[in-house]
Amino acid sequence: MKALVLFSGGVDSTTCLALAVERYGKDEVLALSVSYGQKHSRELEAAGKISAYYGVKLRRLDLAELFAGSDCSLLTGSSDKIPEESYSDQLKKTDGKPVSTYVPFRNGLFLSSAASIALSQGCTEIYYGAHSDDAAGNAYPDCSEEFNDAMSKAVFLGSGEQLRVTAPFIGMNKAQVVAEGIRLRVPYELTWSCYEGSVKPCGRCGTCRDRIKAFEANGMIDPLMKGEE
Repeated sequence: MKALVLFSGGVDSTTCLALAVERYGKDEVLALSVSYGQKHSRELEAAGKISAYYGVKLRRLDLAELFAGSDCSLLTGSSDKIPEESYSDQLKKTDGKPVSTYVPFRNGLFLSSAASIALSQGCTEIYYGAHSDDAAGNAYPDCSEEFNDAMSKAVFLGSGEQLRVTAPFIGMNKAQVVAEGIRLRVPYELTWSCYEGSVKPCGRCGTCRDRIKAFEANGMIDPLMKGEE
């Protein structure tokens, strides 16, 4: 194996997976899907379908117990409703703190876990799909360039300089990620981003809003929203 991809089954991680497959070939890529106590399983189901589409090996990891005490609105232990507004509107109410859908230090934990698995599988790179829109305004601080630089250095040093973290979209916005996915012919119809677990995406949560706008910026309708306009 050459590369391990942190893989949620959403737009960003699926584009990241496609990029890793383009660079290394499907037999050299391992996808890692993490369960962290989400209120629904739609993204995990999407990860299974997409990994099968690309013919890459999928490994699943359950870290739900580590977030059991969190009040993050995405998690099963929280009774809080998931906000139905943009991240910018949410941040106006948080006094500079992350939004309620921020899972505490999730990317830090994911990258650390991925590093252990990647090293055991002989991988030399970890790919993950953080981008600038998620980091903007401190909504998700573990998606920022500063965080990525710090974690990349820690993983590189902690692995005896055997393993690197690659965040190919860290300086891009989501529309640019989708543009790259269009080039790669990513099957976005198989992905899932919505924080709700209904049959169709809600179209109102922060991630749905960003996703819809990203496709619109590329002159497209989100494939999961067709028939909803």
